[in-house]
Amino acid sequence: MKEEIGKRIKNARENMHMTKESFAKEIGITGQYLGILEKGQSYLSVEKLKKLCDLTGLSADYILFGKTITIAHDTQKVLSGFSDEQIANACNTLKDLALLIKNA
Repeated sequence: MKEEIGKRIKNARENMHMTKESFAKEIGITGQYLGILEKGQSYLSVEKLKKLCDLTGLSADYILFGKTITIAHDTQKVLSGFSDEQIANACNTLKDLALLIKNA
């Protein structure tokens, strides 16, 4: 599992055309530690994982588990202004709306 996470982190960095040093600096770690992560020899803390997700626009589900369903970076920015309760309420409303449309 560590190796797969490392590959996804490396691919994200390379897709952004960033050096190890610049990418590492953005998420608050050293370039040396990023190399260790990319080789699958360690994990990121939750705090650093959030920074990585914010930087890349990728979801934690993708980084950790390889799930390819992601929220667009712009949507993440918009949702960051809402509380967890507000987001949960909106999701429930969308679910109700989808069921209404399906049963119409």
